[in-house]
Amino acid sequence: MAKVVDLRSDTVTQPDAAMLRAMMGAEVGDDVFEEDPSVKLLEAKVAHLLGKEAALFVTSGTMANQLAIHLHCRPGESLICEKDAHVAIYESGAAAALSGVQCDTIPWDHSWADEAIEALYHGRDIHAATTSLLVVENTHNKKGGYCLKLQELRRITAKAEALGLKTHCDGARLWNAASALDVAVADLAQGFDTIAVCFSKGLGAPVGSALAGSRELVSAARRIRKRWGGGMRQAGYLAAGAVYALDHNRSRLAEDHKRAATLAAALRDLGAVVRYPELGTNILYFKLPGWEGESLSAHLMKKGVRMLQLGEQWLRAVTHLMISDEDVEISLAALRDLARRGRP
Repeated sequence: MAKVVDLRSDTVTQPDAAMLRAMMGAEVGDDVFEEDPSVKLLEAKVAHLLGKEAALFVTSGTMANQLAIHLHCRPGESLICEKDAHVAIYESGAAAALSGVQCDTIPWDHSWADEAIEALYHGRDIHAATTSLLVVENTHNKKGGYCLKLQELRRITAKAEALGLKTHCDGARLWNAASALDVAVADLAQGFDTIAVCFSKGLGAPVGSALAGSRELVSAARRIRKRWGGGMRQAGYLAAGAVYALDHNRSRLAEDHKRAATLAAALRDLGAVVRYPELGTNILYFKLPGWEGESLSAHLMKKGVRMLQLGEQWLRAVTHLMISDEDVEISLAALRDLARRGRP
């Protein structure tokens, strides 16, 4: 069977032999009774890394984000996030369905300017949903893996505090942001009331995310997690994979960023429109002239290269620990051939 280079997402990775050994050898207990030592180890490690009092292991980034929204908002209130933020468009309307909360979005071209936040903030106006929460996505998926620098984060959280808003960071790929910025993840988490991180994206674990914050908030989140059906029993087998990922796979994230930058530069040479910031991470979006996204995706698949088609001409490519330099060259060879041939 011919090899397939899968660039659709960093969620397609599979555990290697060493991670599987760590998972199979995990010491486990009943986590609903808070008796799983491997889960406790993971939660303590995450809390320490993020500079928070406590953390809670959950099944997914969506659950972590929605727990935070439920903690910080009441039904009929609103949150502020950027356009195309994960909490607004990729979580099946969960903010509205689970918490009765609406998302007010800041356009990309305004980014997180103070005046953009103020324009969406509603306090005592009885005609509008009261704003309770500000959600920052770092890195931002739809902006091509864009990461917010410390100075920007400090300004944003200070503005939220001045308005009396709670703050949450969707840090599913915060590990990538920390690598690209060469800072500690705790520095990026500072100033946020809660923060979500993921283990099954760039770090390559098979399952899981975590929500971190104060002991009081995490305790409340544990009850909500149970109510939503997220209580797990011998979850330590999964937690051990996340611990292994934290210990072994964070240091190699820069390799993914380098390969994404190589793809972005080569695509620009082909005349493609590329969404990949100067300080990029492992995600890029592009349009290849003369090709519709669906057709281009189908032709790439025939050449053994998988990319995610996202409407109109846009394709997404995400590098990860199962993508090598050779895989990047295979992908570029296929793209160059299709660019040369043009749309059939």
